[in-house]
Amino acid sequence: MKTALITGANKGIGFGAARQLAQQNIFVYLGCRRPEAGLQAVNTLHEEGLANTAFVELDVTSDESVKKAKEFIEQKSGSLDILINNAGILNAMPEPGKSVPLKEIQRVFDTNFFGVIRVTQEFFPLLQKSSVPRIVNVTSELGSLTHHSDPSWKYYRYKSTAYPPSKTALNAYTVMLAHQFINTPFKINAVNPGHTATEFNNYKGTLTPQHAAKVIVTYAVIGEDGPTGKFLEEAGELPW
Repeated sequence: MKTALITGANKGIGFGAARQLAQQNIFVYLGCRRPEAGLQAVNTLHEEGLANTAFVELDVTSDESVKKAKEFIEQKSGSLDILINNAGILNAMPEPGKSVPLKEIQRVFDTNFFGVIRVTQEFFPLLQKSSVPRIVNVTSELGSLTHHSDPSWKYYRYKSTAYPPSKTALNAYTVMLAHQFINTPFKINAVNPGHTATEFNNYKGTLTPQHAAKVIVTYAVIGEDGPTGKFLEEAGELPW
């Protein structure tokens, strides 16, 4: 049975992806910061008959937490086939006319960018044991510099010095990492699930978590002929 790890998986898109992967007979580890939330999410899946799921405590901003999660999964499964870096946070919006404080930018980057690197680097030894390793870095179209330079883009007015740049940096990291493993079985992509209505954005999105999760899962299980090093969404490639 294939194995997968999803960070930030106790709710929203991460939880939806966990359910859909488990339905494909993949053993899914739900990585969550808060044990009570993670255990509740797993219990829900077990009640649905998806016993091939388990909770692992994982705070992407903590070296120690990530290391312990890796050791736990290594002991239980020995390897990892799919890593979905889904955990992410928004920044607090400043008052009109004021900048996002540096500490707030650092807080967002620590989860959205450095957290992804921290988890990916720690779990690479387990992914390298897989014959079909897949990494999906959950990003946003708000990370597209091309879009942000186009006044006709529907989200052109949404400018922040924290969240969008954190996703732009994540996209760049994805390209560099994918190139490093270009001649290997790895498929590594940045995937935009779309503007989804979740607690993350006070339910202001236009898509359901189930729909967005399907986009993520599609690229998490792509075949040998699938893309790598790309910025993707449901409709195909996005401009950098």
